[in-house]
Amino acid sequence: MNRLANETSPYLLQHAHNPVDWYPWGDEAFAKARAEDRPVFLSIGYSACHWCHVMERESFENDAIAAVLNEHFVSIKVDREERPDVDSIYMEAVQMMTGHGGWPMSMFLTPAGAPFYAGTYFPPDDRHGMPGFRRVLEHVAHTYRERRGDVDAASAEVIRGISTVKFQGGGTLEHDALDRAAARIAQSYDPVNGGFGGAPKFPPSMTLDFLMQVAWRTNDRTLDEIIVNTLTKMARGGMYDQVGGGFHRYSTDARWLAPHFEKMLYDNALLARLYTRAWQWKKDPFFARIAHEILGYIQREMTSPDGAFYSTQDADSEGEEGKFYIWSRAEVMEILGEEDGRIFCALYDVTERGNWEDHNILNVPRDPESVAADLGITMEQLSDIASRGKCKLYGVRSQRVWPARDEKILAGWNGWMLAAFAEAAVAFDRDSYRDVVRRNADFLLTRIVDGRLMRTPKIAGLLEDYSGVAWGLALAYEATHERRYLDASRQLTDQILERFADDANGGFFDTPVDHETLITRPKDLFDNATPSGNSVAADVLLRLALLFGEERYVEAATKMIAAIAPLAERYPSGFGLLLGVAEWRAGQPKEIAITGSGDDFRALRKVVGEEYIPHRVLVAGEGSSDLPLMQNRPSDRVLAYVCEAYMCAEPTADPERLRELLALSS
Repeated sequence: MNRLANETSPYLLQHAHNPVDWYPWGDEAFAKARAEDRPVFLSIGYSACHWCHVMERESFENDAIAAVLNEHFVSIKVDREERPDVDSIYMEAVQMMTGHGGWPMSMFLTPAGAPFYAGTYFPPDDRHGMPGFRRVLEHVAHTYRERRGDVDAASAEVIRGISTVKFQGGGTLEHDALDRAAARIAQSYDPVNGGFGGAPKFPPSMTLDFLMQVAWRTNDRTLDEIIVNTLTKMARGGMYDQVGGGFHRYSTDARWLAPHFEKMLYDNALLARLYTRAWQWKKDPFFARIAHEILGYIQREMTSPDGAFYSTQDADSEGEEGKFYIWSRAEVMEILGEEDGRIFCALYDVTERGNWEDHNILNVPRDPESVAADLGITMEQLSDIASRGKCKLYGVRSQRVWPARDEKILAGWNGWMLAAFAEAAVAFDRDSYRDVVRRNADFLLTRIVDGRLMRTPKIAGLLEDYSGVAWGLALAYEATHERRYLDASRQLTDQILERFADDANGGFFDTPVDHETLITRPKDLFDNATPSGNSVAADVLLRLALLFGEERYVEAATKMIAAIAPLAERYPSGFGLLLGVAEWRAGQPKEIAITGSGDDFRALRKVVGEEYIPHRVLVAGEGSSDLPLMQNRPSDRVLAYVCEAYMCAEPTADPERLRELLALSS
C-alpha cells in the first residue's frame, strides 16, 4: 500500500494499492521533489469518473509504467471534489496549454508547482493518434533533465496567463440587460428535444431557473415553451432514472436518452429545486412528482445515518458502464407478467432490439396520453401499471451489484441539497422534508469549528462551502423557523466578507486569505456544472440584507454582480445562477412575515409555499421577534404581512386574502 492508504477520500483510497508511489497533495511531496530535483506528476480525478477508472486499470496498476513514474517523478493524486481550489488552477492551465480539459487530468509540474506539460487521459500505449502514457513520461522526464530552460520558460508563461486579473467589470444587470441575456440563451434552443445545442447535453438547471424568473416577470410565451418542454423532455428521458429517481450526470445524445450514468449530489440538488419551483409556477403534478422522486432517491440512497448527504454514485458496476440501470424486454416481461409487462414496455420504450447497445434504457419518448389511447386503457390504469412496475423493477435491481458510492461528505454540496429540501418543505408543506432539513442542518453546524467551516473533517472550507452552507441554513430557517440556522448563516456570510473578498476587483476568491499558498489565488465566477461560490454568496447576501435589514450585504452583492456584469451579458449561458440573482437585485423582493402558531399559522404558510414568488423571504417563529420584519407585530395572533418596496399591505388572517395579496404584490 502507498501513502494514500491514510486518506479518507474514497477516490484516493481506490489508488492506495497501485504500484505507483502516490503522495496526497501537500508539503511532503513538493519537499521531496525539491530535494531530489524531480518533476511532479499531478493526477486529478474523482470517484465517479469513468475514464479515471480506465486510466487506473491501464496505467496506474501497470508495474512497468509505475516503475517509470517512481524513478523519474514525484506522483501526487488529488480528488477534485475534495480540492476544487487545486483543480480549478490546474484545469485552467491544461485548457490554456491544450485547448481542452477534462478528467482524468494529467499535469506535469516543476517542484515549485508550476505547470509545464499537460493532458487528460493517456492510453498505456500509442493508440488512435494518441501518444502512450509511458512514451509521454519518458519524453517529459528527458525534457526536464536536458531542456530546463524551456521548462522554466513554459511554466512561467502559463503562470502569467492563469494569474491575470480577470472579471474586472463595472456594469449593472437591470431588467433590459437580463431580457437580452434570456433572448441570447433562447437562440440555441432545441425545439425538438428541449435543452440547448446538440450532444452531449447537460441539464441546464441554473439557466432554466433564470429563464423561469424572466418568463414569470414578462409573461414571455416563448420562454414558457422552452422551459416546460425542456423540463418535460429531460424528466422523460433516459438521463432520468425512471425506476429509482434522480438524474444521471448528462446525456451523450441530443434527445436525453443515453446518459453518462454517474449520479452527482449537486446535479440532483439543483434539479430538485428547479422542479419544485416549476411546480409552484405551473402547478403541473408531473413536475411535483419528479421533485419528490429526486428527493426520495436522496433520502433512500444518498443520506448517511447522521443526516449528511453522500457525494456521488459511479457510472460503472461490475466494470461496465450502466449495467446496473439497463434491461432486456425478457427481464421486464418475466418480472411484471404478460399484461402489465406489455403495457409497461410500450410506455417505457422497451423492445426486443433494445435502444442502447442491445439493451433498454427506460425512457418515455411519447406522451403517456397517446400511449394509453393506443392501448385502449385509461390514464389512471396506465399510471397504476407504471407505478407497480417501477416498484417491482426497483426490487429486482436492488439485488444487482450496486455502483460504488462515494461517501465523502462535502460541506458545500450538502448546503445545496439542504436548500433543495428546505424549498420543497415550504412548497409542499411536508414535515418529512422538514425532518431531513433539521438533521442535515444540525450536521452542518458540527462542521463549524471555532467559527470556521470545514469542507471535510480534514480540509478547511472554501468559498463553495461557506456560501453553500450559508445558503442552505438561511433556507432551513425559512422551512423550520429555527433561529439558530439563520444566525449560523449570518456568521458564515460575515466570514465570506472578511476572508474571501477581492477588494480590488469585486467578488470573492475561492480560497480564504489564510489558505495555503498556491501558485495563484483562484477565483471562479462561472456557473458551470456546479454554481459559482460567488453567485451563491450574492444570493445569500441579498437574502440576509432583507432578513436583518443590513445595507452592507446589499452593497457587497451589488459590487459582486457589477464585477461580472459585462462578461455575463456576453456569455449568459455560463452564468445561470448569477443572472437569477441579478433578477432579484433588479426587482422588488417580497417580504413575508407570519405571526402566531398552530393550524391557522400553518394554513397561511401553506399558501406562501404554493405560490411561485422567485424572490422573497419568509419570517416566522418565536425566535424571530427581533428581526426587522417582525418588530412591533403581535406574537399572540396569527397574521400574515406582505411587504414590498418599503410598503406593507394590511395584515390578514385569511388564507385566500393572503393569496390575493401575494398575487397583487407580484
